Amino acid sequence: MTSGAFELKQATPAIVSQDAVRRLPRLALYLFCMAYVIPGFWFREAWKSVDLTSLGFMLALAQGASDWWHPTLLGQTPELDALLPYWLGAWAIQGLTPWLPAAQAVRVPFMGLAFLSLSATWYAVYALVKSQGAKPVAFAFGGEANHKDYARALADAALLALISSLGLAQPLHEVTPMLAQFTFISVCFAALANLPYHRRWSFAFWGLGLAGLSCSGAPNLAWLLGVLAFIVSLRDAELDHRRQSAFILLAVTLIVAALTPQHMWHWRLAWPPMTLAHWHGQLRLWLWFTWPVWPLTLWTLWRWRHHWLESPQSRHLLIPLSMGTLCALAALVSVPPERVLLLSLPFFSALAALALPTLQRSVSALIDWFTLIFFSGCAFIIWVVWLAMQTGWPPQPAANVARLLPGFVPSFGWSAFGVALLATLTWMGLVKWRTGQHRSAIWKSLVLPAAGAALCWLLLMSLWLPLLDYARSYLPMVLEVEKNVTTHVVCTKDLSLAHITAFKIHSTLEVQRFAPSSAANCEWVITESDHKSQSTAPAGLQIEGYEWIKTIPRPSDDNQEMDLFQKIKP
Repeated sequence: MTSGAFELKQATPAIVSQDAVRRLPRLALYLFCMAYVIPGFWFREAWKSVDLTSLGFMLALAQGASDWWHPTLLGQTPELDALLPYWLGAWAIQGLTPWLPAAQAVRVPFMGLAFLSLSATWYAVYALVKSQGAKPVAFAFGGEANHKDYARALADAALLALISSLGLAQPLHEVTPMLAQFTFISVCFAALANLPYHRRWSFAFWGLGLAGLSCSGAPNLAWLLGVLAFIVSLRDAELDHRRQSAFILLAVTLIVAALTPQHMWHWRLAWPPMTLAHWHGQLRLWLWFTWPVWPLTLWTLWRWRHHWLESPQSRHLLIPLSMGTLCALAALVSVPPERVLLLSLPFFSALAALALPTLQRSVSALIDWFTLIFFSGCAFIIWVVWLAMQTGWPPQPAANVARLLPGFVPSFGWSAFGVALLATLTWMGLVKWRTGQHRSAIWKSLVLPAAGAALCWLLLMSLWLPLLDYARSYLPMVLEVEKNVTTHVVCTKDLSLAHITAFKIHSTLEVQRFAPSSAANCEWVITESDHKSQSTAPAGLQIEGYEWIKTIPRPSDDNQEMDLFQKIKP
């Protein structure tokens, strides 16, 4: 081994040629992000339960039925004491309902949040990889990757890794405080990563990110991020005026914490039970939720171990590792854990991208083959079930749909079919491209995982959308109630917030909260049931002065039913 080769090995594990950092076409990347984000927002119904519940609070604010500083829905408060997400949805309803239904209007700002989170992650990784510690080694006779091109290529790879994460698909397309938290923590990530290059803008976006995170229901996490950023900045060897920058970050954190409404400061922590079943469930959640970034992240930590453990120039590792670890630890003591685990995906995606310069060709090929088999198999199943719904063949999938979703009537749409067919043909073209041209591009190993995730999501949002709307919305139950009641007003008793919202968006009924004092104005009362459907009133189920009429089941879930009562006439 030559001395030059020895120096290259000691400098960094990233040995990358200029040919490997060829540019991923911007138009292709933009279209890809649009194809992933937009279908999950448009045309579908609001799904149970957090997506539907959040919409309910936004409607209450927009209609003047709730205090803007303390959102409520028929007197009930949200599970997350968030403000900004509900405000955004309410403003969208007020401004866009002349042209869009309320359930579609609220998705416009959240679609913007989804694009902002993807952009912030890209710029964060681009800034981190521009640091000296991430710089690829210089070859003895030239030909090594240009540092700027290398940073852009790994930023593209990180974005592809984020989109390919299985746990991101549904939360990124819901109008919930979790999407807002995900966006603003991504903004914090970009602000801290860009601090050496755009100091003033970084401080401004750091404050914006923390304020958004605090007003989206996570002020405690924002405070912990501020303390973490203070510690990390003191160790950042590539940051000018480290102490000054660190104290400014801390000062901004304190200002945001002081301005956060006091009623939002709640520690929603639950010490995990020390049982084998619990930790087995946690492990399964982690494995599928963060796939495929977690194996690449582990590989990054191993291959770069001397840098993130010893080197002072390791901000490209230290920042995502510390912020991702904080979110991961918080997920362990949160209920449900996936809400906080979602916030770790931008950081793990950044670390996953840093694994690509160190992967052997055999490992890259293994990723490609696994991805090809997995997503092609998923797409094949989606198409087969759709064909069975339309034609009755193959008979077994058709019978399964009929058994699981009684009353569901399949429908055919040329637009949905065309979109699904185009997406499938594009997938086939990408597979051909991946196995043929541009084999040396550093981001090549993440093209198929990201494209496969986008393909399956797009197929679900086109071919399976009527089925999913029927299975995951409360529309069938609402229509059944409308068929049975004879008045414009119905009262609810112990009904979930998701059910209440479903009545507000799917029916013309006026929903009120039942109370003994208002019983004179309530001819019909709806309650949530925990018994199986039956033709007679179950023992113990009664409301004084009311007669049980029937139990209304949810077709896709026997354990979610509503009981309908009518006032007994004297």
